[in-house]
Amino acid sequence: MIERATPIEHAAPPTFETLLRTVEEMDTPDGFKAELIRGKIIVSPWSKLRYSRPMRKLREQLRASAPAGHFADTSPFLFRFSAAERGYGPDLYVADESAFDEEGRHADGAALSLVGEFTSLSTQDADWNEKLDVYGRLVPVYLVIDMSASEITCFWDPSPHGYRSRTTVSFGEDLHLPKPFDCVLDTTGF
Repeated sequence: MIERATPIEHAAPPTFETLLRTVEEMDTPDGFKAELIRGKIIVSPWSKLRYSRPMRKLREQLRASAPAGHFADTSPFLFRFSAAERGYGPDLYVADESAFDEEGRHADGAALSLVGEFTSLSTQDADWNEKLDVYGRLVPVYLVIDMSASEITCFWDPSPHGYRSRTTVSFGEDLHLPKPFDCVLDTTGF
């Protein structure tokens, strides 16, 4: 498969719950994930191997400063955003452990305290636009790690109209994460 998102079209417009169930039952090829973006099931590749080091470094730093009862991971889980009728599988996330006590294969997006998306050619539009809009109404902190620009942008202070604040630094510079983390990320080696 080539590295670009591929929509799967349906004859009649399915409901959000039907789409979630379809994503849950999909047997995606190894190395690919399915998400609900703009009302469509989108299958895209997992991150490139060179993203592994910055993902691991970021996850390790976030584990040390995650809010009580939250954990940082990169496991492939779908988080549902019912109000927006979306379902995303973030590259990296920090979430409330209790969200994983449920049955099923998709967790409530309200459990997220932070999301990190590592951009690529196939995902940059969704990461910078679609996901920014949806996360910006609910998730306290959103990190866009732009691998081609060698920058990391932190969005915070969600509102009904999206994030109210943002900061961008180049790789190698420190980045302060606001509450509920209130820590400094070392981006050296990203």
